[in-house]
Amino acid sequence: TILRTSFEQNHNVSISGGNDKINYFLSAGYLTDEGIVLNNNFHRFTIRSNNEYKLNDKIRVSTLISYSRGNTQDVNLGTAYNNAYHAAPIIPAKINGRYGNTSAYQNVGNPLLDIENNDNHYNENRFQGTGAIDYKPVSWLTLHTSYGVELGFNNRKIYVNQFLADTSTFITAGGAQKNVRSSLSIQDERNTRWVWDNTATVQKSFNRNDITFLIGTTAEKQLNDAAVSSRNDVPFDRNIRYLSQGDPASQLNNSFTSERTRNSYISRLSYSYDKKYLLTATFRADGTSLFTKRYAYSPSIGVGWVISSESFMQNQKIFDHLKLRASYGRLGNDNIDASASTQTLNSVLPYFFNGQFTTGIAFAGIIDKNIKWESTDEADIGLEFSILKSKLTGELDFYDKKVKDALIQVPIPGVLGGSGLITTNVATIENKGIELGLNWNDRIGEKITYSVSGNVSYNKNTVIALNGGQAIFSGFVGQKGSTTLTANGQPIGSFFVLKSDGVFHNQGELASYVTKNGNTITINGQLPTLGDLRYEDINDDGKINDMDRVFAGSYQPKFTVGLNASLAYKAFDMSLGAYGTIGSKIYNGKKAARFNQRDNIEAKVANNFWTFTNYTSNIPRANLNAIPQSTYFIESGDFARINNLTLGYTFHNNMLGKYGISNLRFYVTSQNLVTFTKYSGFTPEFSDGSPISQGIELNAYPTTRTFAFGVNLTF
Repeated sequence: TILRTSFEQNHNVSISGGNDKINYFLSAGYLTDEGIVLNNNFHRFTIRSNNEYKLNDKIRVSTLISYSRGNTQDVNLGTAYNNAYHAAPIIPAKINGRYGNTSAYQNVGNPLLDIENNDNHYNENRFQGTGAIDYKPVSWLTLHTSYGVELGFNNRKIYVNQFLADTSTFITAGGAQKNVRSSLSIQDERNTRWVWDNTATVQKSFNRNDITFLIGTTAEKQLNDAAVSSRNDVPFDRNIRYLSQGDPASQLNNSFTSERTRNSYISRLSYSYDKKYLLTATFRADGTSLFTKRYAYSPSIGVGWVISSESFMQNQKIFDHLKLRASYGRLGNDNIDASASTQTLNSVLPYFFNGQFTTGIAFAGIIDKNIKWESTDEADIGLEFSILKSKLTGELDFYDKKVKDALIQVPIPGVLGGSGLITTNVATIENKGIELGLNWNDRIGEKITYSVSGNVSYNKNTVIALNGGQAIFSGFVGQKGSTTLTANGQPIGSFFVLKSDGVFHNQGELASYVTKNGNTITINGQLPTLGDLRYEDINDDGKINDMDRVFAGSYQPKFTVGLNASLAYKAFDMSLGAYGTIGSKIYNGKKAARFNQRDNIEAKVANNFWTFTNYTSNIPRANLNAIPQSTYFIESGDFARINNLTLGYTFHNNMLGKYGISNLRFYVTSQNLVTFTKYSGFTPEFSDGSPISQGIELNAYPTTRTFAFGVNLTF
């Protein structure tokens, strides 16, 4: 009911040219993209100009100017998709202008009503401009300065229509899905960001020595302003849908400002002797306005040895190129929301006082005043090679990366107020691994060329220190608490659940469910019955509770693989891209919801759960109570996906030159063509947004398969 086959159009045109004094590039593009959910659309227009001017042998000036306007029509995808999944299919979505009343029978709203009675539009205007000057007073010195500005003027309008739980809206009356008063909220945003870079670069070569030395500074400031106004009882008619038409007594106004600045000092030295012995050293100091301790210092060094250039390698016939390299470095990170380090107030919280509603003020959230820079230390050693006349090239890398004082949002008790989340320096997280990449380029005869490249990486993620000393529970699902635990010695956001041991099929299995001392085991204080899930009593105390939880993997994959291939024959070309992961786990939240009999359940569950006549089933019995988090809901997240397949045909200049066309290519392409996985949910690849609760699929947007036809035309 809420899904559709959507269409996308993407048009781009560009003009480029120049001479020894001027080079220019101008492009324009238009994109229209329909989402697979109704009333979810995106349109964008862009224009871009990139020019370079050579004033003389010493001075070059470059400019980049762009403008984009985007319009998004949005819906609450999470709510609509979740309601569609849980709503009983026997209730019609809509008949003769009235909606099926799912909430009269379930704790689920009609998703079509949510979509059609909520109107969310976001208009974005973005300007970018950058100017740069390069000046070479002497041949070995380059002075560079650039100044860039980004301006954003955005407007968001959210309208929620009035609808009551009666027969004016629904086929049948009742239920909890209603909105007594319509509302309109308008938010105007202004975003400004400027960046100023200044560098001086020295390049000198003498004998067999090559030296490049750079020093510079970067300054940046970002300012975001927003003002929000809302009123109730605004008419549905778009022609008069204005705040002025709403109830003045319901007016709420709010505004907020966030500001951040950065200042950096950078230096880099690159040295090469005889193009065999390589050295790169960098040092930067980065300052931010977000932290009390303003500056972070990031040194790094890298060395390389081109072994194939040594005299003792000249007579060997295996390697065309062989290089050994190693590096160690540190990098700081302050990429958090500016509000995470600034205490703000919320002044639009009404409360009832002295017989009337009064606007109150409260802290918008809890902040950590001692928050500081996150830093990443990484050591790497690698090998580059090419053999068989450079037909086969490859790279092999070993790395050890430690993220110290990782900046992550973590849950806090609700009694502390705010959003229930706080951004803080959580832990030290280590990633160790190996990466291997191979590429083969060759031809068959004179008309066929092809290439095949592949990569595989292994990564081990481990939390090696928690700044607060205590493990972090997260991933709260339903009524049974957390699903993940971030603890020392485990991958971040590991699943921490009960260990399921199948279903009680018969009385014999119930009778044997005892401790080592023969005592009957209870599950959350209740005696188990036939058809219940059975759990392992890890501590053998006769009670299945949170003390019996075990670590059961994480969403962090152990292996990541990729494959790309291309083939060209005469005017035909083909390319293919695929990738996948091995070793990740997913907590199937939708699977857990299937057993709540208050909501719709899937047919394969309803037809196969345990009953006295279907006593061999491994699907638990029908149950009105929430089932605890357990390994029963954890599945393999392994998958392989062909994410791109393209076929093309090109008409070359000798065929179309008389028409002024230098190149004409037609192509068909498919994205996300097919996914191979045993995971039973919507998609094994999704983003949760928080590393401490990742891998829980509740409202994941399905991966869409796209087929496209395109034309590339060059004059």
